[in-house]
Amino acid sequence: MLHYAARRLAGILPTLFIIVTASFFIIRLAPGGPFDQEQTLNAQVRANLDRAYGLDQPLPLQYLRYLRGLTHGDFGPSFKQRDFTVSELIAQGLPVSMTLGGVALLLALLVGLPLGTAAALRTGGVLDLSLGTLVVLGLALPSFVVGPLLALVFGVYLQWLPVAGWEEGEARDVLLPAITLALPVAALIARLMRGSLLEVLRSNYIRTARARGLGRWWILRRHALRPALLPVVSYLGPAAAFLVTGSLVVETVFGLPGTGRYLVQGAINRDYTLVMGMVIVYGVLVLLFNLLADLLYGWLDPRVRHG
Repeated sequence: MLHYAARRLAGILPTLFIIVTASFFIIRLAPGGPFDQEQTLNAQVRANLDRAYGLDQPLPLQYLRYLRGLTHGDFGPSFKQRDFTVSELIAQGLPVSMTLGGVALLLALLVGLPLGTAAALRTGGVLDLSLGTLVVLGLALPSFVVGPLLALVFGVYLQWLPVAGWEEGEARDVLLPAITLALPVAALIARLMRGSLLEVLRSNYIRTARARGLGRWWILRRHALRPALLPVVSYLGPAAAFLVTGSLVVETVFGLPGTGRYLVQGAINRDYTLVMGMVIVYGVLVLLFNLLADLLYGWLDPRVRHG
């Protein structure tokens, strides 16, 4: 298992280097610059700003300087929010996005796995048919529709939960946005679990276990659940990355101070360092979540790590 983990970990650094390099040059080669919207700047002031931020240097030299800063954990200053460094902005927003994504993933697993399992055990029943409808709705309705509807019902009409804002340590603030973010993931997890478990229950070794007189729940717990979880585990890596990095719309709807708004603001304002910092953080999170999913998959299926 350690050798398998080391091989997976060794692939992260080259991938991250490619992400950093491609992002740096794509952002810098895009039309416009961080100071183009400041119409009052004359040529001399603009030249001084470019010199202060190193934008007057050749692009390869800027790239090498940026890589040197990354080796020391320095993402550089924000070109637009000049009272903050990029690291400070990330430190402000990332805990909010991580909390929201973590709660959403937990809710998706707690809802999706039991629903998918129950539907597979009662194929063709009311629960199975209802699950199909719920999966279609969960995947079809976008978060910018579900979020306002939940806020209207539970926040405005029933007044059970706050509709916007964030206070650290207040679980009520994260519940509605987490549910909004978790619904499509829970629907897909339920569908994957149902299909996988049905396939496992129809396999030869499950028939052999039944022929030996083993009980239904014993077979499910000891022989069926572990292989049935493999497709779900394969999906968990991208799902976790989506929940943490794809919460821009949800953060906007519910007024949460997460990292999504910094990425959009940086892209609009051509804030090179802020966009680069967010891309690197998101890239690291995606790679780590996929690594954890690979390790969990290898633990569930030894054939993968020995292959």
